[in-house]
Amino acid sequence: MFDIASIDKNFFTSNAIDESDIAFHDAKDDIFSLHGVFYENGCYRRLPESVGINVNDGVKTLHTHTAGGRLRFITDSPYIVISATLINVTKISHMTFAGSAGFDIYVDNIYYATYQPEIGVNDSGYTMCKRTDGKMHTYEINFPLYSGVRSLSVGLSKNAKAEKAPAYKIDTPVVYYGSSITQGGCASRPGTSYQAIIHRSIDADYINLGFSGSCKAEDMMCDYISGLPMSVFVYDYDHNAPTVEFLEKTHEPFYKKLREKRPDLPIIMVSSPTLAGGMWPVRREIIKSNYEKGKAAGDKNLYFVDGYEIFEGNFDCTVDGCHPTDLGFYFMAKHIGEAVKTALGL
Repeated sequence: MFDIASIDKNFFTSNAIDESDIAFHDAKDDIFSLHGVFYENGCYRRLPESVGINVNDGVKTLHTHTAGGRLRFITDSPYIVISATLINVTKISHMTFAGSAGFDIYVDNIYYATYQPEIGVNDSGYTMCKRTDGKMHTYEINFPLYSGVRSLSVGLSKNAKAEKAPAYKIDTPVVYYGSSITQGGCASRPGTSYQAIIHRSIDADYINLGFSGSCKAEDMMCDYISGLPMSVFVYDYDHNAPTVEFLEKTHEPFYKKLREKRPDLPIIMVSSPTLAGGMWPVRREIIKSNYEKGKAAGDKNLYFVDGYEIFEGNFDCTVDGCHPTDLGFYFMAKHIGEAVKTALGL
């Protein structure tokens, strides 16, 4: 295999760490705030293990993928090191490895750098260092979208100040439930998933419950989601309904069951972002019809995002006719983000 880094140093990835005053802190330490994931039974998860292993075979593994996970802190360390051990690493031909297995870091809400794993990384670990200006900043590290994390430590200078970041302005999470697109496929890095773009624009916490090929509107998921603290629920599983009949049978009952348990929760229904034909117009009409029936029944906290409008006719918005490029995720953030802001009264 040709090594491009041998002729272009900008593609070189190094795990060498030569800081002599480094002190490692476990991501579970009190100086950090953890969002979108939690640690249970040996790894970070998006669902409790008791739920994740019982929904379906896909969710059994995918709930350990850390899409939407974030670690926040303030420091004046002249460098930020991560040391991570991964599990269930996913390598997808049409998604960057930085997106599926990497971490990226934002400084004061602005993208700064990506911790890019070596191509050969499997269920093992890597350590990487990024230099900073040594001034006090708020840092946010985004977890991998399509891999699991068994352990994560952050290395800072022993002489650095370090403390928790302030809470988000909207501290009650927006919850997203949906397909591989919702999980983040095929964002080039974690911070370019559409939820991450939205949350940075409004300073809001969020939880990503996107499960690639495995979001099927099960009762167990509805029961779990209905018990979460959340400010808005984004209902986006069109792509994972295997047939039109399945979508018709499950979409409205899930909404009604959730509404019964959470009568005042803003709910946003989203149809698939697509430019394709086939059965997508029929599926769109099912979701739109469920929205219209809910509104006619008096639901004042129900919203609809038309998937046919999301990409604005731009044919460069997907990698494969389905999964968005970063341009596609930008448009998703634009349209779904407007609905989220409206639901929040912003």
